[in-house]
Amino acid sequence: MSKKVRWGILGLGSIANKFAHDLKLSPNAILVSVASRDIRKAQSFGQRFQVEQCYGTYEELTDDHEVDIIYVATPHVFHFENTMMCLRKNKAVLCEKPIGMNAKEVAILAAEAKARGLFLMEAMWTRFIPATEKLLSMIQRDEIGQIKHINADFGFSGDREPTGRLYNKSLGGGSLLDVGIYPIFLSTLLLDVPFNVQATARMTKTGVDSYCAMLFDYENGATACLESSIETDMPTEARIYGEKGNITIHSPFYHAEKITQSIFGKSESFDIGYVGYGYYHEIEEVSNCLNVQYTESPKYPLSESLKLAKVLDLIRSTIGLDYGNRV
Repeated sequence: MSKKVRWGILGLGSIANKFAHDLKLSPNAILVSVASRDIRKAQSFGQRFQVEQCYGTYEELTDDHEVDIIYVATPHVFHFENTMMCLRKNKAVLCEKPIGMNAKEVAILAAEAKARGLFLMEAMWTRFIPATEKLLSMIQRDEIGQIKHINADFGFSGDREPTGRLYNKSLGGGSLLDVGIYPIFLSTLLLDVPFNVQATARMTKTGVDSYCAMLFDYENGATACLESSIETDMPTEARIYGEKGNITIHSPFYHAEKITQSIFGKSESFDIGYVGYGYYHEIEEVSNCLNVQYTESPKYPLSESLKLAKVLDLIRSTIGLDYGNRV
């Protein structure tokens, strides 16, 4: 590597703590600045991870000339405005998913980054873990034949407090954006955008979905059956069925350490670890991209984020999940 990439973190919740932990494991990255709207929270976070610059406003972080890239880890509904603020200060950005609340926001952010020649990526960490790389190599080698069906779910029993993040519409709550995005990502990664989307959901009194079931149809005849829930625990596994066999991505599939392949009745399992909490691998991808002056990741370009956002928009329209006019 030509140099260590200097990171800043904007928004210091639970994910930011895990991300900062994995940053410390990377030989190619260094955490130099963090920011919260609560200066005491920023200072506490900074002390925990030995960070010198701790800011009580996001603007101070975006003005920090020592920062090469900012990791945006605020709640969903703030991703667009926070990322745009960083880009307009000529900072590269890795933004937590979803990078925008709808496809229009994603397209605007992509255009802004392109116009400024800045790196921008949605933090879809699942794309970069070793288990996903193994899965893709199996598919590319045609080991199970043409994919005919994908079945994936992600569900957990979450905090049902109406004003909490999961059920609060003003914070982008609901199962679809919080966890449904993972099985949808898997289906778009392997089969691209469906031509037909069917969906049904259980809506809450707060106006968000607590459960969503989705059925996708693809031009080549393949299908995907996906589920998300913040009401109850689910297996959180994924199965990819091909003409010659199938692949199981064991729970939790979005963060897997084991894959089993079965071809003509013969099964083989692969134990595949990851570094740290698993965020390490996307950190390395970003650091590599910045050091060779890429503005997008070849593994997960912004076009993939836009595809994902368009599918999410179709599902929201179908189930009546409306976060209001935003841009």
